[in-house]
This record gives sequence, structure tokens and C-alpha cells, in this order.
Amino acid sequence: MDISQYDVIIKRHVFEQALKRNIDPDMIEQALLKGKIERFGKHGVKFINKGKKKTIICVGEMVGNTLKIITIEEGN
Repeated sequence: MDISQYDVIIKRHVFEQALKRNIDPDMIEQALLKGKIERFGKHGVKFINKGKKKTIICVGEMVGNTLKIITIEEGN
């Protein structure tokens, strides 16, 4: 999916959680650009990027042409 057609909003909570979990902001960007996309619910979306050391999951919502990233998780 090409996210360049969306207005991307990344909430402050995402960066706070990334700092707590030692996740580099570049990893967030890679998850959004190259991650696998899973839709859930009416507007929910997850970007899943499996790396060598960590799996990064960016959770957000798509409404219209706005993509809002709400939180970030670390998978296994």
C-alpha cells in the first residue's frame, strides 16, 4: 500500500512507547513504508514489519484520506 496518498499523523504516544521499548524512529518509518498491512474493525489498521531482531507493529486508524498512528507494539 502506498501511504503517500494519505495524510499521516503520528501521535506523541507512539514516540513515548518507542523510547520505552528501545525502538528507533527509523524502524517506525520502515514499518509504515514496507510493513505488511492487516485491517481490523471498521477503521483499524496494523502495519507489521518483521526484522531480524524485533517485530514492530504500528497500530492506527484510516478515516478518509487520513492515517493516524495511535500506538506501537513490539511483537515476537
